[in-house]
Amino acid sequence: MSAPSDNEQAFIWPAPGPSIEELLAAKGTQPLASAADLTADTFSSDAELEEFLAFTAAERHRDLA
Repeated sequence: MSAPSDNEQAFIWPAPGPSIEELLAAKGTQPLASAADLTADTFSSDAELEEFLAFTAAERHRDLA
């Protein structure tokens, strides 16, 4: 391997940071107990959900017609 020329800089690896486990521990995260932990009340009513689904379907098929 040759030394870098005047126009090039040698690549310097960054110092290793904390591990994934250390990052998770620092944030106080816990593993999911079940898939139910991922649920959210995004829509305030069934009507609002149906409106969103209809809009999404229409947008997906808009260019097909």
